[in-house]
Amino acid sequence: MTTHALDVTAASFEQEVIEASKQQPVVVDFWAPWCGPCRVLKPILEKLASEYGGRFKLAKVNSDENQELASMFGIRSIPDVMAFKDGKPVSHFLGALPESQVRAFIEKLLPTPSDLERARARELREAGDSPAAVAVLAKTIELDAKSDAARLDLAELLIELKRLDEVDAVLDAVQPNKDLDERRVALRGAAAFARAGASGRGEAELRAQLALNPADHEARLALAGLHAGAQRYREALDELLEIVRREKDWRDGEARRQILAIFSLAEEQPELVADYRRKLAGALY
Repeated sequence: MTTHALDVTAASFEQEVIEASKQQPVVVDFWAPWCGPCRVLKPILEKLASEYGGRFKLAKVNSDENQELASMFGIRSIPDVMAFKDGKPVSHFLGALPESQVRAFIEKLLPTPSDLERARARELREAGDSPAAVAVLAKTIELDAKSDAARLDLAELLIELKRLDEVDAVLDAVQPNKDLDERRVALRGAAAFARAGASGRGEAELRAQLALNPADHEARLALAGLHAGAQRYREALDELLEIVRREKDWRDGEARRQILAIFSLAEEQPELVADYRRKLAGALY
C-alpha cells in the first residue's frame, strides 16, 4: 500500500472521501477479494497513486465488507472506480482498464493551473490578505475564461472589500449553471444588502423613526438591509420577520423575499437558518 492509498470503510468514508475530496481528487476503488479483474486493476491504481505523489488520493473499498456503501453508490459490477471532487462523485469507469486509460482518467481529475490559482486565492483570503486574493482571482479568470466559480469567489471578495461598483459586471459574466445559480443569486442579494448599508440613513436614525412609528416598514426594511450588509443576519431576520408579522403581503411579499435571500447567504449557519425558517412559518401561518 502506498502512502497515498488507504483502505476505507463505511465509518471512515465521510472523512476520507467526501471531506477529503474538497481538498484534492479522491479515486475510490470498489473491489472484492474474489474478483479477478480487481486484482489486475488494484496494482495499477496503487502505482499511479504513488507516482502522482499526493495529487490525488486512492481510497479502496471492499464492497463485500461495506455493502451499504456499494448500495448507496449503485455498485452492481466490480471493479467500479468512482472519482470524487468537492464532496461529490464526478466520474467513474468499470472493469480493469489498461494503465494508459486509467492514467487518462486521473489526468482529467487533476487541478488545472486556474484551479491552483483559485486555491491560492482562498489561502490568501483565509490569511487575511483579501486584496491579494482579488488579484489572484483576476489571474485565474485570465487563465480560464470559463472559470465561473472563480468569478463568484471574486464577487464575494469585492463585496467584502466594499468595491460594490465592480460586483454586477463580475456576476453578469457568470453563465447559467444549476450548480452555481443559487450562489450567484445569493451574492446579488449580498451586494444589494451591502449597498443598503453603505448609503442612506444610519442605524440610529432608522431606529429613531421606528420608535416614533413601529409600522414604518420602509424604515424597518432599510434597517434589515443595513444589518444584512454587515452580515448581522440574526438582527436582519428579526426586523424582516416583524414586517411579516405586521403585514404579510407588504410590497407583494418583499420581506419574505429578503428573508429567503438571507437564508442563502447564511448557509454556513444551518442552525440559524433552521430557527428562522420555523419562525417564518409561524409568522405566515
